Amino acid sequence: MPANISLFANLHHNIHMRYKTLMASHNKISPRILSIINSLPIKPNMTILEIGCGSGVAAREIVARLDKGSVHAIDRSERAIQQAIRLSSEKMASGKLSYQCVAIEDFEWAKHNAKFDLAFAIRVGALDGRHPELEKLALKRIFKTLKKNGRLLIDYKNGVREINPPH
Repeated sequence: MPANISLFANLHHNIHMRYKTLMASHNKISPRILSIINSLPIKPNMTILEIGCGSGVAAREIVARLDKGSVHAIDRSERAIQQAIRLSSEKMASGKLSYQCVAIEDFEWAKHNAKFDLAFAIRVGALDGRHPELEKLALKRIFKTLKKNGRLLIDYKNGVREINPPH
């Protein structure tokens, strides 16, 4: 094999291996996040909203557990959403996963007038007490998108709690 072809083959192999390593590291789920996912009342046909999805690790794991359900994941960070999209092409192609760059206090959902069965947030400042000035508006937006019996679960420092709609 000529030297330039061999060099190209080695370069291609090295790039491919680095890509596989990068993908594997981004798809690893921390025990804490996996514990939170396992605590969620997920059913195979649910429509789920993830608030503050970051790179999409939890969203991808949840989609793998769904049959006919779907996940819409949002984050206020454009960089996080771009990374999530880059790492989720296969799951997005299935139609079970979508992403949106939006802050929860600005979120509106009108897709076919569908509502969510479940919404959850892991370490989202607008919901876990770090930014109380945003919490009231954020909760109003979330409950507007939930079905009548939809549930909201938020991760706080001391565990996941269910939040009931205001009366």
